[in-house]
Order: sequence, then C-alpha cells, then structure tokens
Amino acid sequence: MRGLIVTGTDTGIGKTVLAAGLVGALKARYWKPVQAGLEEETDSETVARLVPYAVVHPEAYRLNTPASPHYAARLDGVAIDPALLALPEGAGPLVVEGAGGALVPLSETLLYADQFAAWGQMADMPVVVGARTSLGTINHSLLTIEALRARGCAIAGVAFVGDEVAESERFICAHAGVRRLGRLPLLDPLTPETLAQAMRGFDLAGLV
Repeated sequence: MRGLIVTGTDTGIGKTVLAAGLVGALKARYWKPVQAGLEEETDSETVARLVPYAVVHPEAYRLNTPASPHYAARLDGVAIDPALLALPEGAGPLVVEGAGGALVPLSETLLYADQFAAWGQMADMPVVVGARTSLGTINHSLLTIEALRARGCAIAGVAFVGDEVAESERFICAHAGVRRLGRLPLLDPLTPETLAQAMRGFDLAGLV
C-alpha cells in the first residue's frame, strides 16, 4: 500500500479541505479513522462532497462529542483499540486524515503521532503537515515536524493553508529540510471545482 497521512499544526486550520484536495489530485481513497463530533458535517462527508467520485472508507470510530478522541471515546463509553485502526485495503493510494495536531491523544497512552509511526512501519505512508500561514506558524510547524521525526515518521512535505506569507513558508521548509508541497488559499466559494483548480499549483510529483 502507498499513500499519505495528513496531520496539522493545530485544529481548525483547513486540514480536511487539504486532505480532500490531495484525494482529488492523487486520485486517492480517503479514510478518517476516528470522527469526534457528529452533529455537523463530518470530515468524511466533507471529502465526499468535495471529491464526489472518491472512495471514502467508513470510520473505525464515530464519536458523538467534538473533543479529543480519547475524551470523546470515554464519554461514549468506549476505548479506542489500535487493533481496529488497521489501514483499509483497496485499489489505488490512500489518504488518511488525523484529528487536530500530531500529538492529539487517541487514548491515555497512544498519541496520533505514535499511530502515524505504526502505519509508516506497515506501509509506505509518509506524513503531510498542513500548516496555517498566520502568525505563530513557524513555531507550531517546527514543533510538529520535530515531534513526528522523534517517533520515526517520514515527512512527505509541508502544505500551507491560508494567505501567502512567503518568508514563513520559506523558513519552515529551509530550516526543517522539508519539501514545500504548495499553498491552499482559503476558498470562497469552496466547491469541487475551486478546490481542484487550487490544487493544480501543488508539487505532488512522486508522492504516491
């Protein structure tokens, strides 16, 4: 299996839209292993809306509360079992989306970055770091990259989300020695067509 894992430097930065863009550009399948929060459109539903032809695998866990997965699971009276987080099989590459940032907990002892490392050992699944471009992104991006590397995760590159801030984007990639994949502007309207158009500026050669 080949594919990518998408994480972010924080929650609410546009990671799901980025993941949808990668799914469309790479003709990939999509999987959100743990969905926390069901009242609004889920991340899987967002990707299905933005990439209508994509294969969207069902979540391993659907939790009611929009909170850290470890806490949302506790509120639902369940425990997230790593054995149920096996990568789904299928034709073509796979894009897996985490929740929030890289160190979000799945349980009391398992962080998402730990699970990313486990997936990376089982399959060719490097991590794409989605980074906002607003003030503070250098610190958050470098911390995220260091945390992933400390666990043995391969970094496919950084994808920026937001208005262009050329110096921040340059410094993050140069200092960390990572590939700049591109920048996804905040799209209004956000449609399958505008997302596909925005992704044409990305450098995705050789990722999958």
